[in-house]
Amino acid sequence: MADRNLKILIRGGGELASAVACRLAECHFNIVMTEVSQPQAVRRKVSFCEAIYDGLQVVEGRTARLVTSTRQVNDVWRGGDMAIIVDTDASIRTELKPDVVIDAILAKKNIGTHITDAALVIGLGIGFEAGKDVHVVIETNRGHNLGRIIHQGIAEADTGVPGDIGGYTTERVMRAPQDGVIKVVKEIGDLVQAGDIVAYVNALSLKANIAGVIRGLLRDATPVTKGLKSGDVDPRGDIAYCHTISDKGRTISGGVLEAIMAHYYC
Repeated sequence: MADRNLKILIRGGGELASAVACRLAECHFNIVMTEVSQPQAVRRKVSFCEAIYDGLQVVEGRTARLVTSTRQVNDVWRGGDMAIIVDTDASIRTELKPDVVIDAILAKKNIGTHITDAALVIGLGIGFEAGKDVHVVIETNRGHNLGRIIHQGIAEADTGVPGDIGGYTTERVMRAPQDGVIKVVKEIGDLVQAGDIVAYVNALSLKANIAGVIRGLLRDATPVTKGLKSGDVDPRGDIAYCHTISDKGRTISGGVLEAIMAHYYC
């Protein structure tokens, strides 16, 4: 049986990548995440990529610490935490030699992950072909197949429609009205009414389309492009949901864990 302390490299540190990291950390695997220098997570309270700005981030009791080298990765692991490093191409894998590589960037295309990167390579969502780019693909579309492990072929096509929460889909999402830099005037966890101004992009206001709680919002001073998802209002109005992993994240992370267990422990 394999050592339970597998070395797992996760490309990405956003919401779903962080849900996967939390699940795997609970199983005592050693986790390192790679990120870009200026992540643009919306659900920042549950995204480990915030450690790129703040040095560390805690999600549901699990801590990720910013590092700059493989040596520091190992130091963080010895302390019982996860590591995250600015490494756009995940080049650290050459020195680290992870047992598992998980592409959780959700770029909707493969931007540099190869089936030869580790003994087990997993891709989340569209952009990968199981058996070619990666060993397995995990379905990320909401619905009957969410979290399903795909051993041959590809995930379902992107619907382009956010998940239904409280009867709302596209209405939940706030998008940048123009190119520019966002200036937030509300915070994650604030309650809003439809029409309330949440932020500005240059001189144009970004307003909530529905009443609820701000579950996600870009960091202040983040550069944005017109149409970029910049915020998320949860009509259920429960502030606790801003700080906890979603049902989607838990389901996908379960699929990832199953794939790892099947490969290494069965």
